[in-house]
Amino acid sequence: MSKVKKGDFVAVHYWGTLENGERFDSSEGRDPLEFQVGGGTVIEGFEKAVLGLSIGDKKTFVLQPENAYGPRDESLVVDFPRASAGKDISLEVGMVLGVRLQNGQQIPARVTNIGDDNITLDMNPPLAGKVLNFQIEVVHIGDGPKSEGACSCGCSDTSCSGC
Repeated sequence: MSKVKKGDFVAVHYWGTLENGERFDSSEGRDPLEFQVGGGTVIEGFEKAVLGLSIGDKKTFVLQPENAYGPRDESLVVDFPRASAGKDISLEVGMVLGVRLQNGQQIPARVTNIGDDNITLDMNPPLAGKVLNFQIEVVHIGDGPKSEGACSCGCSDTSCSGC
């Protein structure tokens, strides 16, 4: 029976929970997550966890922040002038805005505080600093994507333009 190795395309069903048992994501009711092992499209610890598994194998594992989304970085919690958000935007705590970095890359930032003159944005990934628990089941191993017409980046979206 074939075992997952670097370069393989895999599809897995997964269930992700936090330490307190709260589910943060799952493929339940959706297509399985498809990615190329070693392609860098999923977090490092998740990629490593599928190595050596076969179709039908199930695995439970825990990822520390350094193998997932990294530690929280308080330097990524920044105050911006409220006017920089634009006049047409109705700001709410918890909403996510796109912030364009100096290199042109755009990253999501969560609004954590709204003051009279400033807004506070947290640019940490939402799961940064958290221990993640996963249960996975391998449903496909191959040398190409399982989904007909799936994106080569591994996102399984047939309408994707290349992520």
